[in-house]
Amino acid sequence: MASAGPMPALGRRTVSDVAGVVVLGTCATWSVITASVNGGRPEGVLLAVLAVAAGYASGRMCGSYVPVAAPAAGALAGLGLAIAAPNTAPGSEVISPLGQTGSTAALLSLSAGAACCAAWAARPPALRLGLRLLAAGIAVASAFLGSTAGCVACAGVLLCSLAADHMRRGPGLAGLAVAASLVTGATWAIAENALPDGLTSALEGQLTQQRVQLWRDALDLAHQEPGLGVGPGRFPELSPTITQSPTADGKPYSAPFQQAAELGLVGVVLLAAVFCWVLYALWRTPRPTPVALTAGAALTALAAIAAVGNALSFPTVTAGAGLLAGLATARPLPEDPDSTLDAGRRTRSSRLGP
Repeated sequence: MASAGPMPALGRRTVSDVAGVVVLGTCATWSVITASVNGGRPEGVLLAVLAVAAGYASGRMCGSYVPVAAPAAGALAGLGLAIAAPNTAPGSEVISPLGQTGSTAALLSLSAGAACCAAWAARPPALRLGLRLLAAGIAVASAFLGSTAGCVACAGVLLCSLAADHMRRGPGLAGLAVAASLVTGATWAIAENALPDGLTSALEGQLTQQRVQLWRDALDLAHQEPGLGVGPGRFPELSPTITQSPTADGKPYSAPFQQAAELGLVGVVLLAAVFCWVLYALWRTPRPTPVALTAGAALTALAAIAAVGNALSFPTVTAGAGLLAGLATARPLPEDPDSTLDAGRRTRSSRLGP
């Protein structure tokens, strides 16, 4: 009877793990199916799925053994990769507000989230303060790197992390899902000209007209092949904006639009399913609620950046997302019963006095 308590939690954890395997496996399978029907190159999708899976598995293992050192090291590694990333190519017209790729903003937001998760896992107050200062330093570094979106995302992640201790896990994760949906819906409204003319013009000025035109090309392709899409990796050869512009680099600058164009509506559903699976895993994680909400905020920031940029085209970003999700859902190692009993005896003895 004593072992019956942990079983429900273990069952919920198994469900989330199985769901992740099914969703990622379906993403890989669907890319191969669409490539076999319409042609294309599924290697990009397969590499992204492999990177997420490898990062998630590594995060689960490292988070169990070194719950503070692993995310702290990940934060420093992400910051280093963002600093070492190549600059925007000269002449590119798609430079605002994320820069040419958005990968820098994505890496910085994930790094800030990892630093905040490490802070919540740390026990000494000085160490916790130092890790939060690291997250704040990442936000400042993003401003020096010229990534406005990265600075905003890092600041948002840090503020959400500080407020996470006073929030409930379920409503907090639901709010993050709504935020990601609103950003994605706003990009669709811009591409479809569903907003008032003045607002659309203002947003196009910030996003650049070329970026918005790439989104419209993706929607046109999705309307032509709504079921299977035109095939993975075929957007550059079918987009009029890319073929007519010598400065375009062949990216649609939006993960949802790329999925819709190349993999059809099923691809969009699978992309949303991956994000929902991550939120579900964070909901069921045995880690403290602040850790779950902090990781959820960083991954939501990544989803927002991916909705208006091509951050998910880089394996370092997808692997980092999987790593952060794995760190936040890692099962803590059980404490030694003998050491716990001795600690309890010492505490009682100190209360009773000599």
